[in-house]
Amino acid sequence: MVLPRRSGFTSAALWTGFLSHKWFILAVIVLLGLGVWQGTRLILGPAVVVDQVKTGHLAETVVASGHVETPYRVEIGSQLTGTVEEVLVQQGEKVTKGQPLISLESRELKASRVQAQGAVAQSEARIRQLEELTLPSAREALTQAKATSLNAQQTYDRTAQLEHNGYATRAALDDAQKTLDVARAQMRSAEFQVYTASAGGSDYVMAQTLLNQARANLDTADSRLGYATIAAPRDGVLITRSVERGTVVQPGKALLVLAPTGELQLVLQIDERNLGKIALGQTALASADAYPDRRFAAVISYINPGIDISRASVEVKLTVADPPDYLRQDMTVSVDVEVAAKDGALVLPTRSVHDILSGQPWVIGLKDGRAIKRPVGVGLHGNSHVEIVEGLAAGDVAIPQSSGVLTGQRIRPVLQ
Repeated sequence: MVLPRRSGFTSAALWTGFLSHKWFILAVIVLLGLGVWQGTRLILGPAVVVDQVKTGHLAETVVASGHVETPYRVEIGSQLTGTVEEVLVQQGEKVTKGQPLISLESRELKASRVQAQGAVAQSEARIRQLEELTLPSAREALTQAKATSLNAQQTYDRTAQLEHNGYATRAALDDAQKTLDVARAQMRSAEFQVYTASAGGSDYVMAQTLLNQARANLDTADSRLGYATIAAPRDGVLITRSVERGTVVQPGKALLVLAPTGELQLVLQIDERNLGKIALGQTALASADAYPDRRFAAVISYINPGIDISRASVEVKLTVADPPDYLRQDMTVSVDVEVAAKDGALVLPTRSVHDILSGQPWVIGLKDGRAIKRPVGVGLHGNSHVEIVEGLAAGDVAIPQSSGVLTGQRIRPVLQ
């Protein structure tokens, strides 16, 4: 028995029909999905990212920029008129108290000091001469004068007795009297010599005065010689140098300017509209523009009582008690001054609040799936969030301004 052969055309036709039917089903499914999605959009609206009101900590800050200053600067100059022999430091260099900075030519000053030392030595020798030679000699002369005076007195007494008894003439008595007078005069002179050579006597006082004057002149010479080396009055950084070798300097002219180490201050210009928010003692976080990722603490220490009318700003100074090593004079800094803070505040991203600086802020909220305008009251203003004090509750949502949603539009909220 011979079976009939299957037709190849029939198998191919069946397979082609199956594939066509499969693509048809897929196309129908896709069209149905698009229809459902489009219908959902028409009924429920587009999906929109919304912000939710939450409870949390909020800090309000005033942001300003300024620069670094030392509370004061020390101008360093010369106390002498002279020629600079050498400048020992460079601008920007750190120095310590007592470190030599500038040396002046000092040959004449050294010669003056040698002369003053010689005068002191001469005056000291005069004192020693009085104490070791003049005074002992005067005392010896006084002893001899006393002995001579005593002998003359005894001779006079004997001669007077003899003259009284008639054994001596009047002339002999007169000679004895003269001898006694001379001896007494010599004794008084010797006593005076002892007195003047002793401490408190005129010669000693004069010699001591000359010695004191010579020592004062030596101190002056030492001081002037010391002035030839200009040293740092305290630790700090040299921020200005206006002197070179060979410069002729005079008293009263600043040669170097020193920024002392220790406390630094930040000088800011804050918008006058924020004047009511700032106060002495408020803390702040600051960062140098050169090191934006490194922040350090500062405290408001000064608020200028006047307003800069040209800039509508007020000058504020903050003290940095522990400045970082990288902080330099005149660096530009950015400062966030914390003017208020609150725990448990209702907060909402600022991007969802319209007319936030006006007296009537509002948000686009959601009710029954539609966007509605809702007036709100705001409190603290943070960097990215604002406090809601009226109009919304925790869990309520608001639509960001950038979404482009209009009031009355139906949307599907999506929490970020």
